[in-house]
Amino acid sequence: MSLGMADSFAVAYSRTIMVGRVGWPDRREAQGMPIYMDRHELAGTTAEVTAQAHLKDLAIQDRYGVKFLTYWFDEARGTAFCLVQSPDKETANCVHREAHGGVANTMVEVELSAVEAFLGRMTDPEPPAPDRTAAMDPGFRVVMFTDIVGSTEMTARLGDRRSVEIVRAHDALVRRALSRHAGREVKHTGDGIMASFADTTAAVACARAILRSFADFNRSSSEPIRVRIGLHAGEPVEDSNDLFGATVQMAARLCQAAGPDTIVASHEVKALCAEDAGWIALGETRLKGFAQPVSIFQGTT
Repeated sequence: MSLGMADSFAVAYSRTIMVGRVGWPDRREAQGMPIYMDRHELAGTTAEVTAQAHLKDLAIQDRYGVKFLTYWFDEARGTAFCLVQSPDKETANCVHREAHGGVANTMVEVELSAVEAFLGRMTDPEPPAPDRTAAMDPGFRVVMFTDIVGSTEMTARLGDRRSVEIVRAHDALVRRALSRHAGREVKHTGDGIMASFADTTAAVACARAILRSFADFNRSSSEPIRVRIGLHAGEPVEDSNDLFGATVQMAARLCQAAGPDTIVASHEVKALCAEDAGWIALGETRLKGFAQPVSIFQGTT
């Protein structure tokens, strides 16, 4: 992007932020109207054009009783994702159609808590300082699953009280690594944690740090904790009815395919890593819920 385009985009994006903060729905309104995230195919579109389109949505949204809360734009992949509070999908698309003609290709209903957990915000970010250019968040995320290997057998053998202590130790070690690598905890699965990362290299570094921390813990523990980790990357809305649905499902299946004390990642994660060292190709495998074989890779610490 040229300097002139960057400056004009910064102005448009700042205006988007300020307009977007006007008319933010109160809690009663938010509880009464569903929240949607849509997906737009915008190959060849710039961040500036996308910011202007968002401004046009904001300019007419009140006519339809709709609130566009924020958006994400991925210039590299040619996609944009709008977060909107609307009576229904068609009304949200009516605003798009009248404002700029760019209706959504796909739209799914979402929970604000899930948006916050995966993406870290539900409104437009604060405007940048005058001497800085606004950086667009593409919305692309790496999803990680951790899992305690043999947790069911462990509970039967140790009893509920001791098993709860083991899970708490797992949680503490994983959360410490997440905090050090900019990871966001999305959900506790009972015997593991699902987390989200904006940066692929940070996600892989976190996974490796988790394995090292458990290796250190096990050297001094009478009851070793064996964990496995799965990693996959994707966009907020793809071909699923859920936010990050396909990405979450794939990451969970990869975790199940991993052995004790190992990381298994998809080709997408491996390809996006800044450092390619330490991956072992495991070939193609079939995973439940996916029609085509998947190329998987094992990460080392």
